Amino acid sequence: MKKYDAVIAGYTCVDLIPDFKRSESYANIADVLKPGKLIEINGLNYLIGGVVANTGLAMKKFGKKVFLNGLVGDDFIGKVAIDWLTMYNLSEGIMTTSKGGTAFSIVLAPPGIDRIFLESPGCSQIFDASFINFDAISQCRLFHFGYPPLLKQFYADNGNQLVDVFSKVQRIGVITSLDFSLPDIESKSGKVNWPEIMKNVLPVTDIFVPSLEEALQIMFPSKYAELLLLCENGEILDHISIDLIRILGKNIIDLGVKILLIKAGHLGAYLLTGDVSSISEKNGFNLSEKNWSFRELWCKAYPADESKIINSIGAGDNAVAAFLSAILDGQSAESSLKFAAIAGRNNLYCQNSCEELPGWQEMANEIESNDKMDVLLDYQLHEIK
Repeated sequence: MKKYDAVIAGYTCVDLIPDFKRSESYANIADVLKPGKLIEINGLNYLIGGVVANTGLAMKKFGKKVFLNGLVGDDFIGKVAIDWLTMYNLSEGIMTTSKGGTAFSIVLAPPGIDRIFLESPGCSQIFDASFINFDAISQCRLFHFGYPPLLKQFYADNGNQLVDVFSKVQRIGVITSLDFSLPDIESKSGKVNWPEIMKNVLPVTDIFVPSLEEALQIMFPSKYAELLLLCENGEILDHISIDLIRILGKNIIDLGVKILLIKAGHLGAYLLTGDVSSISEKNGFNLSEKNWSFRELWCKAYPADESKIINSIGAGDNAVAAFLSAILDGQSAESSLKFAAIAGRNNLYCQNSCEELPGWQEMANEIESNDKMDVLLDYQLHEIK
């Protein structure tokens, strides 16, 4: 038995969230962000955020033993982060530095509208391989890392440090899992050659869990730019065809990823797998190769009650937390995908997902009660061109 089910490493921040009042006049973010417009809000909330906290806290809520591996500054925001994680006995692996301030984001998330992040990466710019706790990793079953576009040292030099870390983790005998954030096209991370970086990183990535928009931008940047022009102020997800998603997925699997989960917001989630034997053979894993290898599934989004939606902050991270927890439990591909979809939906109803997100058994009960819903579509892999 390993001491931890998972080590979650990478980007750590504090989210500052204006509390928007619900308004029927907000159809999209353009209705909110208008020059000269005054918008009265209910106050300012703050939450620990980033992949380390979001995915780590959710996995703990889902019954997993986790170790969080992140970096904050020795400033006031860093103290907020440490105090927050201390409440859940998860601050042990969070380091502090005086070489930069704590990363923070101002999250604009009016009810019913996908969020916009104003991000200050802070000391995450110096977070590199020297901060990765390999002692903890050697005592875990799965290593989950995110988000490279906000971690300068991990996308520099064609992602060499990320490749080195993932290669070392695999040599230890631990499963590697990678999540992403959307590169800002106006920043340094938006100008690097992401397709080349992914060619280096994905061969040592067992599980990859990007959003659809992220996957498209880093794999097919020219196609992504073309779609951005088409959608203007609309939702880019609505302009991406299933054929393009399947081609995108096949390109990722062909680079060496064993399990690919693409989060697609209100459209649902897409699962594509290759040969999972190298995962099922790892110590502590019990995936059925017959069930998991060479599968292609689409899970529609579970229905959301619009009147209960608070915001979508952390929905993707919580979906990933449920997905990875299901894999660690040896659940089927179908079940794991459903847990991801329902956890992402449940997050929409939470102001503070650490306290309000339903637990594992509650999700299992809801999945069982909705078992007759036609949420899964099963594709044939040989149809992908």
